Amino acid sequence: MASTRPMIVAPIYARILSKFPQNFTFCFAYGSAVKKQIEKKPKDNMIDLIYCVDNPSAWHEANMKENFSHYSGLKYFGHNFVAQFQENFGAKVYFNTLVPLEGVWIKYGVIATKDLVTDLLEWSDLYLAGRLHKPVEIIKKSSNAELQTALQLNLQSAVHCALLLLPDTFSEYEFYHTISNLSYSGDFRMTFGENKNKVENIVKPQVLGFRNLYGPFISTLTDYVDFPILQETDKEKQEVSSSCSQDVSPLARLHHLNQLPRWPQKALTRFWNKGVLRQDTEDVLRAVAYDPDCDLIVATCIRDIVFKSSARQSLKSIATAGLLKSVRYSSRKILKMLS
Repeated sequence: MASTRPMIVAPIYARILSKFPQNFTFCFAYGSAVKKQIEKKPKDNMIDLIYCVDNPSAWHEANMKENFSHYSGLKYFGHNFVAQFQENFGAKVYFNTLVPLEGVWIKYGVIATKDLVTDLLEWSDLYLAGRLHKPVEIIKKSSNAELQTALQLNLQSAVHCALLLLPDTFSEYEFYHTISNLSYSGDFRMTFGENKNKVENIVKPQVLGFRNLYGPFISTLTDYVDFPILQETDKEKQEVSSSCSQDVSPLARLHHLNQLPRWPQKALTRFWNKGVLRQDTEDVLRAVAYDPDCDLIVATCIRDIVFKSSARQSLKSIATAGLLKSVRYSSRKILKMLS
């Protein structure tokens, strides 16, 4: 049951949110300016925000009245065009970046509720679903029951996928690292423009956050995985367990494969059916479960989903940010990587 306790929103987020139309259903912040990372935060790190809205056209119309300067030249085509561009291209997110607000820089994305639910449940893009695999700062909780369920199922899918990629023994850190890496492993930006230690920087300082996210679900999988840290009375310690183990038999792998979202299962089916023989998804998953390279096959299919969505969204961002802001944003990323 969802908690009925009122949310405590940090003053900076409350001030930022007050500058935007209030007809959004869910909002979260993420990134190095929001959650602790190993590397020291530069003072000018941006706050990344995501607004989930039921009606993108109405939200953009209201936002253009309040924040017309946030938009690139696409704003001159009107709010309906912006909403259609958001929903029909890339990962279905519309970003405005390098926005100075309340003494900080922010980048904010807008996504339709239905599109976020689809990505969370099906991993159609593994874009925002991937960001929500890590601890984020929830600024406004959703009262939408379908979205609440999708947020939980997204975490469960991440657990099943990570276990397919891991060997029979692994550490708690390796488990969280594998989950965090799902949405980075195929991201073409990781080849140049992002810190190669990005996943490590995210996971190591946030062990407790990951444990709070995944502990409740892992505790229901005792038939498949042994997580000693979750059996201890003191789960608030920062140290990680180094003695986790799992059942890697074909039947266990088949269980995890059956729990994967729709798009990874489709990708596995396409991958397996490259030859003359054509098999349906049920037969493919069974065959993959018995294949000694099961982990490599799953990893390849996940990378393919991430690569396509990240490439399309990055191209889309050139238009939504505008050429000048795109160059400035990319330069900041590269300078941060080199530093």
